[in-house]
Amino acid sequence: MFDSIIHFFESIDPILAAFLATTFTWGLTAFGASFVFFFKTMNRVVLDGMLGFTGGVMVAASFWSLLAPAIEMSHGEGFLKVIPAAVGFALGALFIFGLDKILPHMHINFKETEGIKSPWQRTTLLVLAITLHNIPEGLAVGVLFGGVAAGIPEASIAGAVTLAIGIGIQNFPEGIAVSMPLRRMGMSRTKSFMYGQSSAIVEPIFGVLGAVAVTFFTPILPYALAFAAGAMIFVVVEEVIPETQQDKNTDIATLGFIGGFIVMMILDVALG
Repeated sequence: MFDSIIHFFESIDPILAAFLATTFTWGLTAFGASFVFFFKTMNRVVLDGMLGFTGGVMVAASFWSLLAPAIEMSHGEGFLKVIPAAVGFALGALFIFGLDKILPHMHINFKETEGIKSPWQRTTLLVLAITLHNIPEGLAVGVLFGGVAAGIPEASIAGAVTLAIGIGIQNFPEGIAVSMPLRRMGMSRTKSFMYGQSSAIVEPIFGVLGAVAVTFFTPILPYALAFAAGAMIFVVVEEVIPETQQDKNTDIATLGFIGGFIVMMILDVALG
């Protein structure tokens, strides 16, 4: 089945492939959000475990799918070889840091609001928080497909599809993490679902932007891959992991993290 998927993506334009792959990741967010039609609440232990899993997938993807290829395709030896990855990684983290300080958003626990002060409702602030997560995820998938379009040997359709599968898997609990709190606040099932799935709408947008940028500016690919990795790691350390530590479920969240890391590592090494 995986071979058939790879063959399909190899037969179409890489930019279109980036759009379809990130639409898939968006779709799994919507699938997670759809659980609001069947449940009003979710056990906090389960949610923390799933968020830990999300963090593990993001960290593993950052190394196996982004940083390692970025270093491999860079020219030079020693320090020169790692400079593009180091610079891109730092810029990616700073990019999300800047958005984090500017864009108003609220954490899942509804206790912490960040960014500039805003009269926006808590619903909007929560959706914006998860939207921040999804920007680097869409960018990461798009950049890999852009590398394929540019003919970079280290970038492969299999690697890009594998990353999209991993991102999609971890998007599932993110959809739940947005929709369930909204439903618990008294919002209707339909509205909770709509807000939950809309948090990932940026993924196809940034997926296409990343693919197009790399296609036209091929030398930036190592920087772009590391940029996406830096952005993802910032999100994990600044938001995902702390969110799992709010209650007394730290061990469950940690095991979820380990599980997510293992799943993504296996996917990337076995399929990518």
